[in-house]
Amino acid sequence: MPAPTNQLKAALLRGEVQSGLWLAQASATVAEIAGQSGFDWCLIDAEHGPNTLTTIRAQLQALAGTPAQPVVRVPVGEDWVLKQVLDLGVQTVVVPMVNTAEQAAQVAAAVRYPGQGVRGMGAVLSRATRYGEIVDYVSSANDEICLFVQVESAEAVRQIDAIAATPGVDGIFVGPADLSADMGFVGAPDAAPVQEAIAHVYARTKAAGKIIGTIMFDEAAFAPQVAQGVTFLGLGGDSILIARAFRALAAQAPKNDAP
Repeated sequence: MPAPTNQLKAALLRGEVQSGLWLAQASATVAEIAGQSGFDWCLIDAEHGPNTLTTIRAQLQALAGTPAQPVVRVPVGEDWVLKQVLDLGVQTVVVPMVNTAEQAAQVAAAVRYPGQGVRGMGAVLSRATRYGEIVDYVSSANDEICLFVQVESAEAVRQIDAIAATPGVDGIFVGPADLSADMGFVGAPDAAPVQEAIAHVYARTKAAGKIIGTIMFDEAAFAPQVAQGVTFLGLGGDSILIARAFRALAAQAPKNDAP
């Protein structure tokens, strides 16, 4: 029995737009609700969310009963971090702050077994193989891994051709907030120089035949992003959506008349 087919990767390679939600609440309940809500994927955020391997596993278990495909953003691109997340059964990973082709090559090797990489051979003990049931996992897992590296700095923009050309990198994910900050436009991702840099990254990623990803928090931006070639599109995050809903409801609460 081989590794499961990565349905998200397959859809993206067909050029289909796949839309998802960022999960930063470290909550299996929120993950389950999100997974049943119609998103193509849900990303468990271990960079800015308070997630551990235990909370990631719980959310993966919650998402397993839903149509949404799981994705994990690791906190850093260290080999041991990626190994542990992959052993939980994750097939699509996002690695933040990849600034050079050398970093891209290192994380690409970390997520694949020898022959293509350096991933450690302990999966027989893990959730990834259903605890030993998937006997052909190590010989088939490499093809099902989908790796996104995040472009979030001016240096990464300068090196985009080399990063995008790195074997094993399946997609480039632009982080507008960090990129704008690194470029000197803190809190202003819509600044013209930032938008020009993003357009350049998109164009070079497309030219390299790789998947383009990003996240938006404004519904009006969704269609324009797709028009620019984005197919891995984050539509927002659980924290912001929950906060907005709570505040909107609280604003409707009856008020006591002033004496």
